Amino acid sequence: ACMLYRGTTVVEGRAQAMVVATGGKTEIGRISEMAEAAEASVAPLQQRLDQLGRRLAWIVLVIAAIIAGVGLAAGRPPLLMIETAIALGIAAVPEGLPIVATLALARGMWLMARRNALLNRLTAVETLGATQVIFTDKTGTLTQNRMTLGRVVTPSGESRPSNPEATDETDGLTRRAIEIGVLCNNAELREDGDPKGDPTEVALLEAGRRWDLERGPLRQRKPEVREESFDPDTMMMATFHGTEPPHEVAVKGAPVAVLDVCDRIAGGAEQEDVLHERGRERWKRRAEALAGEGLRVLAVADKEVDDAGAEPYERLRFVGLVGLFDPPREGVRDAINECQEAGLRVVMLTGDQPATATAIGHQVGILGDEGDEPARGVHGSQLKPPNELTLEQRQRLLRANIFARVSPEQKLDLVELYQDAGQTVAMTGDGVNDAPALKKADIGIAMGQRGTDAARQVADMVLRDDAFTSIVAAVRQGRVIFANIRQSAMFMLCTNAAEVLAVAIASFAALPMPLKPLQILYLNVLTDVFPALALGVGRGSEQVMRQRPRDPAESVITQRNWAAIGAWSLLIGGCTLGAVLIGTDALGRPVGEATTVSFLTLAFAKLWFPFNLRDPATHSIRNPITRNPWIWGAIALCIGLLLAAVYLPGLSNALDTYRLDPSGWTLVIGLSLVPFVIGQSVLLTIGRRRRRAPA
Repeated sequence: ACMLYRGTTVVEGRAQAMVVATGGKTEIGRISEMAEAAEASVAPLQQRLDQLGRRLAWIVLVIAAIIAGVGLAAGRPPLLMIETAIALGIAAVPEGLPIVATLALARGMWLMARRNALLNRLTAVETLGATQVIFTDKTGTLTQNRMTLGRVVTPSGESRPSNPEATDETDGLTRRAIEIGVLCNNAELREDGDPKGDPTEVALLEAGRRWDLERGPLRQRKPEVREESFDPDTMMMATFHGTEPPHEVAVKGAPVAVLDVCDRIAGGAEQEDVLHERGRERWKRRAEALAGEGLRVLAVADKEVDDAGAEPYERLRFVGLVGLFDPPREGVRDAINECQEAGLRVVMLTGDQPATATAIGHQVGILGDEGDEPARGVHGSQLKPPNELTLEQRQRLLRANIFARVSPEQKLDLVELYQDAGQTVAMTGDGVNDAPALKKADIGIAMGQRGTDAARQVADMVLRDDAFTSIVAAVRQGRVIFANIRQSAMFMLCTNAAEVLAVAIASFAALPMPLKPLQILYLNVLTDVFPALALGVGRGSEQVMRQRPRDPAESVITQRNWAAIGAWSLLIGGCTLGAVLIGTDALGRPVGEATTVSFLTLAFAKLWFPFNLRDPATHSIRNPITRNPWIWGAIALCIGLLLAAVYLPGLSNALDTYRLDPSGWTLVIGLSLVPFVIGQSVLLTIGRRRRRAPA
């Protein structure tokens, strides 16, 4: 308890310290040694891709062994069957998928950086796509963090102090309230125009400047001799002024806290009255009414004492209420609406009063117009550690959209509560005390402008503009990236499985082999890698933020995806076998030419297949895949390389391909388009059914 560890951020107070350890003997040195010795944890996406790869490897090895055994039993050349089995084993495993995933994630980080969201971990991109709840601060994230003093309410009346000339000159209490706000203040108005300090205190200093109550001259007349710093427990701050008794005490803080320690109330003409309980409650209700208008309300009070060491928070004179407003950021309401359409819950955590938080919640769209219990929010005093909550209390907290007057410890408890309920949580924060909650959350989001170093170091993402809209853009990009990785995996598995099925069926049925070993490997290098890479960097569907968040435990390839892979691979493999059979039987071509036809049929069917991976809800012609220039570039490149495989002498000899006449090319193009035509027909049918289905 008496130690100050190296690396600690000191936020307040004064002390003298003696160094007792350096280097590796310090706490931060010990942590560094532990970090060097520890192994990096494997991210969920990496785990799922590794699991998928291991399963496919075993499946393919078994199939390749069976194909080789059946071929040998049927009397096929042993060397050919062994080479074919090895080639299928290499081709069937999508070894390019980790590369595609890494490039997709890296490109996502780059795109997010352009949108002012910096990611500390590559795999955090994918986790963002599974986010279900966003815990967000109010000030600076949903609002502009530019406080302005808009209202002063004193026992002598109410005024709008933005224009001193429009205020009654006899209203000395308004001036006194602003003076207390300037005296009890730690902010600074610099000459370069860049203020330093809490936005609330900056707003009070700016109001004082308009009222000719500059902090510098005021402090010269009333020098500060003691400060009682703001304490979250007392919710107040006090300063003592004057080198000689009596000392003037200026206090500001939460209205409820200040009113509870006041026993007098200021009146006109330098008079004061006793503050009774009924009057105290009336002023508390007035503060709630101002907060209900979206104002951040502070109470100001004063007194005189003979001893500068006296207790500041007792027997105070209540002077009035000051209301400050912080307008919502531009685009926040639209961003929150987009989140709600996407099935994401946005929950506001703020230190403000419940009424202020509720008013802002209505303005930005977190709350509807209904006055139900979740709309009123939950006060921090009602929160308990998760292990002390009843089932009914848990359910109420999980329904609430606003938590007011919450402490950093309570933020950590809320993250744990939602995670225990199976939610993927993103948490925003800026202070040192927010660091535990940021680290505990699935995605910790630190503020880049007003955030502390401690918050930024533990966060997964740092917002350079502190804007909520940047969070929404990052979530959208995370969803797009996961969808792109899934499309790439679907493409590779479908086309690779088609190769395996075509060769397997040919072996079992004693049909001509549709592919030769080097042709299989050539297709694996060309028509697998380039289209898959193009799919991995697509811009994504416009519908991606109109879908529910996916289950964090959901595999890259779901059961529905596996069913689709089976259907598509059978169709493509059937067309490949059909090509070699038609070539040998109907056209009477030699086996070598017929194998070239089936080789090209499979290759071109792969090139058209990405268009069958579009979302059924998108347009058949104008959709994210057709608008992806990388797809068209990959197709053009692969067509050129396929033509080289047939017409380039050295390459065609190595691959054992033959030049085709018009009838051969007609068969290639016709059969390769069959999966494409059937796929588009199926997608159109599904799209129509979805549009006709009731919402």
